[in-house]
Amino acid sequence: MFRKLCVSMVFVVLLAPAVLAQTVDEIVAKNIEARGGLDKIKSVQTMRATGKMEFGPMEAPGLYVQKRPDMARLDFTIQGLTATQAYDGKSGWAIMPFTGKKDPEAMTADDTKEMQEEADIDGPLVDYKAKGNQVELVGKEKVEGTDAYKLKVTLKNGDVKYIYIDSDSGLEIKEESKRMVRDTEQETETSLSDYREVNGLMYAFASQTGLKGSPQVQKLTIEKIELNVPVDDATFKMPAVAPKPAAAPAAKPDASKPEEKKEPPKN
Repeated sequence: MFRKLCVSMVFVVLLAPAVLAQTVDEIVAKNIEARGGLDKIKSVQTMRATGKMEFGPMEAPGLYVQKRPDMARLDFTIQGLTATQAYDGKSGWAIMPFTGKKDPEAMTADDTKEMQEEADIDGPLVDYKAKGNQVELVGKEKVEGTDAYKLKVTLKNGDVKYIYIDSDSGLEIKEESKRMVRDTEQETETSLSDYREVNGLMYAFASQTGLKGSPQVQKLTIEKIELNVPVDDATFKMPAVAPKPAAAPAAKPDASKPEEKKEPPKN
């Protein structure tokens, strides 16, 4: 009996990775199917979303555009000033007038990496093996009372994020990620809700993002999503910076006029 038990334990250990991998693939397949299916996901060439972001009392209307392969751009306006963040498939750039930078500038390496990840129009789970990503099943947890599968996703670039998949609907309801900001690691949490159908695909029309453990969150409300609308590649390219006009040379005294003699001050 003991020998049979030992043999059984050996088989469990040997088969555990295969079973786990199969479970991961089943969860990923359920998520893809819940979103609308692989064919419909792949049929999307462009996506344009309009909505508004809320930072406490401030509201910022915004426009987010994606295009294959791996291009993205976000424009948002606060108090009459419009900021831009974009990735053209190779490099990222930004315009941040709130900090006095009204001309486009190249993004930092950390910001470019984040924008590159966001530019994946299918998301990290679709074709994750072909993309070089790794997905592991961490376990099952409650997310605001909902049972969810917790997937650890290690991207090809080494970044790690955790994606929570609703065990019933198969849709993503939460994401945790880490990123470097000015050489400091920050961990953020994003909750997703208000899923609606757009051309047979499911999209979250509401989300909240904030630093882990902080009560302050950024709310995003999507008003409209358009798929496969014409978008020129130039939309994502960094505009050329207009050369600044040269300073006018200082006026030289007219040599033809005699120099006025100054009288010494009277005592």
